[in-house]
Amino acid sequence: MTSDKIITVRPKGAFVSKQQLPNFEGISAQSAGTQHLCMHLVVIPPGGRAVAHYHNGYETTIYIVKGRAETKYGDKLEQSSINEAGDFIYIPPNLPHQPINLSETEEVIAVVARNDPNEQESVVLYNP
Repeated sequence: MTSDKIITVRPKGAFVSKQQLPNFEGISAQSAGTQHLCMHLVVIPPGGRAVAHYHNGYETTIYIVKGRAETKYGDKLEQSSINEAGDFIYIPPNLPHQPINLSETEEVIAVVARNDPNEQESVVLYNP
């Protein structure tokens, strides 16, 4: 079914995700009736980190708006990628990962998009 209107979502505040980070509601099946994607804003507080996790069967893309983060990834989180404002990141489906803010004074702000219309349902917490 194709919609014939544009839908605007204005976040009213943050919620804490399964990954234990502040998220601002964006586009999803729940907020806009999407069928194959979601997009939201995530904040990693100074010195903060997400709980290690993966997205069961779904691809993730991230654009870092502000800050600098390290993402540990792999079966034992033994690999690492360091990214900063202006970087685009791709995370394949089912890849365990854990983003970490590298600053003790500045937050990381990122736009996250996934080919999962239900933003939190494919999140699986991971303990290496």
